[in-house]
Amino acid sequence: MCATVLDGGDLPAALGDLARARAFAGADLDETLADLAALHAVVSAPGEASVCPDPDETPSALTRAAALAWADAALSRLNAGDVTDTLSGQANADYLRVRLGEIYAEGRRKGYCPSHRYVLLVATLDLAAVSGWSRMMAMVLVGDVLRAVFDGGESVAVLGPSVAVVLTERDSRLAERTSDARLLIKDRLEVDPDLGAAALPEIRVQRLPSSETPAMALLRDISRA
Repeated sequence: MCATVLDGGDLPAALGDLARARAFAGADLDETLADLAALHAVVSAPGEASVCPDPDETPSALTRAAALAWADAALSRLNAGDVTDTLSGQANADYLRVRLGEIYAEGRRKGYCPSHRYVLLVATLDLAAVSGWSRMMAMVLVGDVLRAVFDGGESVAVLGPSVAVVLTERDSRLAERTSDARLLIKDRLEVDPDLGAAALPEIRVQRLPSSETPAMALLRDISRA
């Protein structure tokens, strides 16, 4: 990438290669865009002893090229199995059903009700005005944000083409992290002009039922939403 900048080569092509390499290496989209922001800051201020990278200052054309290339690689590296959504790379409803079964089994063994300790955080996007590749990109972005915000071992799953869910413990930081996720999803969607038609994400906290059978029915209802 640096060689391309110095030689005046094809910047979007090199940027695509960088973004795909970062995705294959396991870097999330935020890290990849931070790489781009750092490069742009250096190129924009030649000779300065120090620069301050700002992703919001990166030209939208470069941000879009990086985001699309990253998403393409993130999707292509998936080894989708029975418990993995093939579009977003997130665990699917089958995985979440297994996790819920484990939680309810633990509750029975230890004598507590999972509904007092766990909740489902349901993130829904209105993608009625968005089609094709951009719909897939939107869910990749949502999953990326949820993994970044809920990074303490919580279970993240996709239950439909526009619904993602986090199985997390109810704690003092839940409201703060929910707000962070909502703002970050909004910011990520605004990176791509094609996703500007998507409505602001609706994120709600769904309390778990007191027993396992109604919990499984709840997952089915959320999946059909």
